[in-house]
Amino acid sequence: MPDQTRSREREAEAEEARTRYYEPAVYEYAMKELDRADHGRIVVKQKDRLWDMHRQANSMHFLSPFEPDLQDTATHCYESFLQIVPERSGKHRHQGGLVIFVLEGRGHTVMDGVRYDWKAGDLILLHMTPGGIEHQHFNDDPDSPAKWIALVYMPFFDHGGSEFTQIENSPLFDKWMARNAERLAALTDSERNKKRGRKK
Repeated sequence: MPDQTRSREREAEAEEARTRYYEPAVYEYAMKELDRADHGRIVVKQKDRLWDMHRQANSMHFLSPFEPDLQDTATHCYESFLQIVPERSGKHRHQGGLVIFVLEGRGHTVMDGVRYDWKAGDLILLHMTPGGIEHQHFNDDPDSPAKWIALVYMPFFDHGGSEFTQIENSPLFDKWMARNAERLAALTDSERNKKRGRKK
């Protein structure tokens, strides 16, 4: 039987100018995440946190991918914040997918026009819905503010659409702004001058 000769076409080589060695980038990200999980901060102390006054309420963040001073925690996939509601929160709309555990007080939440009553020890669920959910929280005890802590799993929240639309300010925010208008205006001017590279 005569010898058979087999041949195959040589595989085309990748264009050198358009080829990169990708493994270091992958490993760097993975090792950074593992290092953060292994050595990141485990306890976030309330005494080290500041209150954040904003249009929705007065909050204190314990976990957040947005806070520069919380980038050393062992996990960064969650946002967790404490909130106090003396009268009522602001009203806003965003996608659901977060949970709120009531620590103190009693009150109710209106979601898309439906009222839900709650008290200390209850868990409030903001459900996922097309276009997001409009909601506002109310304190029903005039002698004591309500206090709760919220937990948001950010990858899930982001994939569900995380646009925020503020519809109404919290009364607490409006009062605070009125008291601090002059100081905030001076701070704004100072920051503006700093960006322009000149002293006031």
